[in-house]
Amino acid sequence: MRELDYVRASDVEEAVALVSGDPDARYLGGGTNLVDHLKLGIARPARLVDVGRLGLDGVEEQDGPDGRVLHVGANVRNSDLAAHPVVRSAFPVLSRALLSGASGQLRHQASTGGNLLQRTRCVYFQDVTTPCNKREPGSGCSAVGGYGRQDAVLGASEHCVATHPSDMAVAMAALDAVVVVRGRQGERRVPVRELHRLPGDRPDLDTTLEHGDLVTGVELPFTDAARCSTYLKVRDRASYAFALVSVAAALELDGDVVRDVRIAWGGVAHKPWRATAAEEALTGRALDEDAVRAAVDAELAAARTTDQTAYKLPMLRGATTRTLLRLAGKDPS
Repeated sequence: MRELDYVRASDVEEAVALVSGDPDARYLGGGTNLVDHLKLGIARPARLVDVGRLGLDGVEEQDGPDGRVLHVGANVRNSDLAAHPVVRSAFPVLSRALLSGASGQLRHQASTGGNLLQRTRCVYFQDVTTPCNKREPGSGCSAVGGYGRQDAVLGASEHCVATHPSDMAVAMAALDAVVVVRGRQGERRVPVRELHRLPGDRPDLDTTLEHGDLVTGVELPFTDAARCSTYLKVRDRASYAFALVSVAAALELDGDVVRDVRIAWGGVAHKPWRATAAEEALTGRALDEDAVRAAVDAELAAARTTDQTAYKLPMLRGATTRTLLRLAGKDPS
């Protein structure tokens, strides 16, 4: 057993100072991801800085730089956020995505900030006996040519084909959420679409954050599209399974014509994938099945599949079509 130091930070400033000044220190929030990695030998920090008792657990409407937002503290538990009345009414996609994730027990423990920063569930990443560029840069990617049914089909590289596991982050990508971060240079705001990275030649870097940066909250802008939103997750079983593919969508119509549409996919890339090409193809057009399928195909033009992952493309077409038609009140099922 490797010994490590445990420190309970008294405030945000102390937490940031403790971690940013120690390259072997890590933040500990709900622990639903990090504790697993400690047990598996994936994470080997010398110090844990507990940020679970810093407050940061409120959900309240505030004035943001561009209008009203719902500010969600980083320590708000997934179950509490999913059940919050404002989230259920103004951001139903987020509530449904949260309820699709993990089990009830884990949702009671997992935090908003930690959910955003959770690491891949690639079987090779979690097996320390196998080469993995995300775990040990330069060691190789065992998933390439190995078991790859859940591998990425968009944005992958020769160095990593893992997918991001979060349901919540996919919903937040569709909502244009902004992540509030406190670092050594003070506070800044990072659009959630810019938080996570594609692997490139540095798959060990999951996000654009620097060591010591602490997520303190998330801001969700109120929009008409967000009120008409939902989440569809396709998985092997209905309980405690990660997405094969998932769709977060928000829609605003002017009659039958799309005024505003937001589409984000999960289970297909190293990060929540915002389907901007599909959105552009649909905006200003009448919404019907043919239009949605053509828009999805425009987004998937850059997809790269193997024999094991080819199933994801028709699954995405079907799931996205069903989701948008359901939001428009046109789903025959």
